[in-house]
Amino acid sequence: MEGKTKILQIVGYQNSGKTTLIQKILQMGSRIGFQMGTIKHHGHGGAPDTAVSKKDTQRHQEAGAMLTAVEGNGDLMLSWGKDNWTIDKILDVYAQFNLDIILIEGYKNAALPKVVLIREHEDEVLLSALNNIKAVISWYPLISKGAYPIFFIKEEEKILNWFYEDMLESL
Repeated sequence: MEGKTKILQIVGYQNSGKTTLIQKILQMGSRIGFQMGTIKHHGHGGAPDTAVSKKDTQRHQEAGAMLTAVEGNGDLMLSWGKDNWTIDKILDVYAQFNLDIILIEGYKNAALPKVVLIREHEDEVLLSALNNIKAVISWYPLISKGAYPIFFIKEEEKILNWFYEDMLESL
């Protein structure tokens, strides 16, 4: 893939299939030869579970470090001073790598292109609350409410073909 990195959010409520969809996109992209990265927003409150002690990181930040990193066994944990990481700051870091595609799980309110997963009827509120929707994947028959395709969750091959044949060109 030539040109700029393509960025797509995969959003929806808990247990809607976001992680599974990202795994399938990554598997197919890997076979095709794309260099891909992912960003996951931990939206359930609190810090993500980690075996890495934050004691030294906190001491570094308190001493004035804006950015700290801890590496261990191939895992890298970054901390951005006393401010929270925004999706823009994270994308700035990812820009340093030569990636074709970045898939973002979460950050529903970011203005980036997104695929919305709908599992329950109550989830349909996302279709009017979010912007820049490129497609919807639903767990039940859904009538289109916008200018985007709607896929049934079980249409895996159709979804992946749409992503790699149509979607990437428009990003």
